[in-house]
Amino acid sequence: MRSSRLFAPVALVAALALAGCSSEEAQPPAETTAAAAPTQAAPAAFVPGGTASDNKPIFDETNLQTIATNGSASSVEFVDALAGIGFDKAAMEVTFDRTNVDLEADYIIVSVKIGEECLVGQRGPRGYTSDIVAPVSTGKCLIGLTQPITW
Repeated sequence: MRSSRLFAPVALVAALALAGCSSEEAQPPAETTAAAAPTQAAPAAFVPGGTASDNKPIFDETNLQTIATNGSASSVEFVDALAGIGFDKAAMEVTFDRTNVDLEADYIIVSVKIGEECLVGQRGPRGYTSDIVAPVSTGKCLIGLTQPITW
């Protein structure tokens, strides 16, 4: 699936590059009777009872806003922001802010289990990334010890 995600932008760039190589004169666009109205994407919103795919846009938008507010956002900040828009804290998992030797963790990973899928977002030194994945064999979204969400 990842290769298809990478292929589309590469194909688009190649098509645009080849379009400029034509020896024919460019034809003016055909006239239309109605002006095309610009389309705007609907704003991201939490979809109660929705799938992971339905809620990924608001999951990402919320996590990115949390990072924009604080580039070193803590696990509490991620969980609280996601809960604030409607995600259930009981369905969340989050990694610790500090390592076992009391250093600041390079990565904070937060997940929300929705049905049989997991929204997983990660803040790290190279920015933010997210994906929808299947739960691991334990039924959880994250591997290893996560901190209890009791706040």
